[in-house]
Amino acid sequence: MSILKIEQPKLPADMPPLVLKEERMEPEDSFHTGIISQCDIDNQRAYKVAFDKIIFRNVTFSRISMKEIELTDVIFEKCDLSNVDFGTATIHRTEFRDCKIMGMNLSDATIRNTGFYNCLGDYLTLRMANLKQVLFHQCSLIGADFYEATVQKIALEDCKLDQAQLSGVKLEGIDLSTNSFARLGVNVENLRGCIISREQAAVFANLIGLQLKD
Repeated sequence: MSILKIEQPKLPADMPPLVLKEERMEPEDSFHTGIISQCDIDNQRAYKVAFDKIIFRNVTFSRISMKEIELTDVIFEKCDLSNVDFGTATIHRTEFRDCKIMGMNLSDATIRNTGFYNCLGDYLTLRMANLKQVLFHQCSLIGADFYEATVQKIALEDCKLDQAQLSGVKLEGIDLSTNSFARLGVNVENLRGCIISREQAAVFANLIGLQLKD
């Protein structure tokens, strides 16, 4: 059980199936209240598309560029969002459960009350993103890029963080102790107040040129 409390998606008890149109989405299209399942969403390029009160279940996203996408009260279950471009997204009360999000672009995104659970998110990009009340639980985030992200009340729990880029991220109050990594990209000045395990101390000692002696 995470100590970080985040608002869950607010969804009605009964949600109808929702079938997306086959033609291209248009800028500022809006979709709301339904379950989209067992399908491929392919070759879509549109900005400011909005999804509200939607469950995506077993959906594969391919060749997707939806900059400034708006996701509110949305759940992704066992979806493949690898390499999608959601740059400058606005995401609120959203969950990603057992999803592939490798190489997903969330640069400059604004993310609130969002959970990533058991996701494969190697090389996920969150450069310059603004995150508040965001949880990563048992995710693989190898090589993920958080460069210069603004973070407030986020939690990383039992994640694989090796070679993740955290340069420019203020880590005060962030608990990294349950995560695994051999190398991290961090600024020494941003480490103050970061919580680590004794085993991880060697990683940070090497970063600042210290040598640990048994």
